[in-house]
Amino acid sequence: MKKIQIVLLCFAILPLFSFQVEEKTSIKVALILDTSNSMDGLIDQAKSQLWSVVNELSEARCDGNTPDLEIALYEYGNDQLSMREGYIRLVSEFTSDLDHISEKLFALRTDGGSEYCGQVIQTSLKALDWEDYPKDLKIIFIAGNEPFDQGNVSYREVCKEAREMDITINTIFCGNFEEGKQTHWKDGAYIGGGDYMNIDQDNQYVHIKSPYDDRLIELNEQLNKTYVAYGVSGTEMATRQEEQDGNAASMNQRAYIKRAEAKSSSAYRNSNWDLVDAYDEDVVDLELMDEEQLPDEMKGMTDDEKTAYIEEKQKQRLAIQKEIGELTAKREQYVAEKQKIDPSNMLDVAIIQAVKKQALAKNFEFVE
Repeated sequence: MKKIQIVLLCFAILPLFSFQVEEKTSIKVALILDTSNSMDGLIDQAKSQLWSVVNELSEARCDGNTPDLEIALYEYGNDQLSMREGYIRLVSEFTSDLDHISEKLFALRTDGGSEYCGQVIQTSLKALDWEDYPKDLKIIFIAGNEPFDQGNVSYREVCKEAREMDITINTIFCGNFEEGKQTHWKDGAYIGGGDYMNIDQDNQYVHIKSPYDDRLIELNEQLNKTYVAYGVSGTEMATRQEEQDGNAASMNQRAYIKRAEAKSSSAYRNSNWDLVDAYDEDVVDLELMDEEQLPDEMKGMTDDEKTAYIEEKQKQRLAIQKEIGELTAKREQYVAEKQKIDPSNMLDVAIIQAVKKQALAKNFEFVE
């Protein structure tokens, strides 16, 4: 009887300590992009500069830990979208699957339309899973070039509502600073507790060739070979990874190299289809996995052979990622000395500067 009583007592007191399990902090960024006719330059910047943003945000720390980075994507102001819905479409809910976001960005197409900023912000507040964890950094970036007060939904009311939800609204006007200010973009940011910025949407980074580029491209190709696709969708996701490499390369070599850098960061995780990440995060138990879930090269292996195979891939990946990190740092220094354009009016710089400023206010840190 005594043993039974002791066991019951142990189980009885466990719930008392459940409150000590702390949720992981997240950086949640919702990108709301105008996809009307005149916004091709904005979309191109988003496509080519996504990985620059990821690289910077992957350096964030909260209480010494690396927060999860989640990105959501909306488009608005496009004639191909439903008029009844206000020419608004949720392209992607919050996800840490960065290849998914890249894929969706490259699928965007511009067309004329009406840009209702207040309505799309309101929709994003209601439809996205913002949760209610006080340490999370929750940010909206809305970019466009038409007056901010169009439509039947008051931008003042929804920006105020966002601030009450601890969600910061940042506005990016694609055009002259004063014009954006006069058309209420600055007012929207002020009410939403964020920053107002303007960019030249047609500006593009000019790729500066460095002595490190060829090796970085080679390392990215080697990195892909360390991924071990598993499960029903594994092969499809591995193919998607290569397609997003190709999409980045189609913009310019700088975008491709920035993507390679992002793939070596803590923000780029694929445990839902890659056995190396899944093993590292304890998502799977190699000994219990169904043979059909394994890639062909692992079928028939003993449990020890499976573990040795994955750990070797993990070792290779870490070595490649380390070299990518070292070379990209050297490349950035080389490029900075030869850069001839002012990058301050670029989309990625606007986003990075605002996020860092707002993150520091919530006790985040950024490691270099």
